[in-house]
Amino acid sequence: MVHRAVLHVDMDAFFVSVELRNRPELVGKPVIVGFPEGRSVVLSASYDCRARGIHSAMPMSQAIPLMPEATIIEPSHHLYAQASGEIMAYFRTLTPLVEQVSVDEAFLDVTGSMRMLGGPMEIGRTIREHIRKNMGLPASVGIAKNKFIAKLASTYAKPDGMAVIAPDRTEEFLEDLPVSKMWGVGKRTGQQLHALGIETVGQLSREPEERLIVRMGEHGRSLHRLANGIDERPVEVTRDEKSISAEHTFAVDVSEVRVLEDELLRLSHRVAKRLRDHGKSAGGVGLKIKYRDFTGLTRSRALGAATDSSATVGEAGMLLLKKLLPLTQPVRLIGIRAERLEDSAAGLQLSLDPKDEKVRDAERVADLIGQKFPQSLVTPARFLRPRE
Repeated sequence: MVHRAVLHVDMDAFFVSVELRNRPELVGKPVIVGFPEGRSVVLSASYDCRARGIHSAMPMSQAIPLMPEATIIEPSHHLYAQASGEIMAYFRTLTPLVEQVSVDEAFLDVTGSMRMLGGPMEIGRTIREHIRKNMGLPASVGIAKNKFIAKLASTYAKPDGMAVIAPDRTEEFLEDLPVSKMWGVGKRTGQQLHALGIETVGQLSREPEERLIVRMGEHGRSLHRLANGIDERPVEVTRDEKSISAEHTFAVDVSEVRVLEDELLRLSHRVAKRLRDHGKSAGGVGLKIKYRDFTGLTRSRALGAATDSSATVGEAGMLLLKKLLPLTQPVRLIGIRAERLEDSAAGLQLSLDPKDEKVRDAERVADLIGQKFPQSLVTPARFLRPRE
């Protein structure tokens, strides 16, 4: 029987690793990527920081006291997008079956590539060596007969390693794993399994499937199959983003409309830049607001024509914001989302206003400057604050 050969490639501390390429003096030192002030959260942390209990999405106010000697680097999202694009493009030279699941991880089905590239272990080693040599980044690789096992394997390979789970060793690998490591097992599901006396994947695999279905419905059936190493999901080549968004949590709740407008426009430029980087255009724009009491709302509007223009995205966001005025209470978070995405290659409708086309040309020039000089900052004049 010929088993599929599936690789899960997961970049190690991706944002930190990308930053260290330009900051080699920080290699081997504790580093956190995120904004240091206010209610910002950790976006990425080096492994020595993680050993202190720091993890992604942890509030910076909690992370910094755990490792006050860490260097805080503000994120450079355009660099991460560029590195991600290079990595995914390389994967597609090895196999057409590449499923990107996030900016820094992907599944590869290399079953049909082994005749030319060698066995899965050889392909895994080639991937890690190529990414290290040509991109200066570490990657961990998990290799197995399906996506579920490959994902678990890459977790055990971290940091900067490779783990191979042979098909005939799958049950042995799963036997003593905590059920909390499984896809689909969150806090509530974990409590349900604990109530049944199930703590490990091996125990779950031996539990009567009917009993799980009675307690948990079809989710119980799915978990039972995974616990037995059964995962027939294919590596899906097309995983187009349905939306691109950015949001910001203020250090102090905001009531001033001007502050909200400035932040909304800044986020609009970030979202539109990501649209252009991914070759996408948006047919709609959404606004997200979260108030002081943590209640929130979202509003959306369709655009007359799909766009990747920062100015157009920002203008749509401002119109949505104005409809919420006057504010019922101070705002703690604001965000903007580009929706109804389509490929820009299909063509963007040109504006009849020459000024719009000049703005779009200026934005593309700014993109090119940012690509050629990654450390430069090209930003609208409105965002430049005079020195105190």
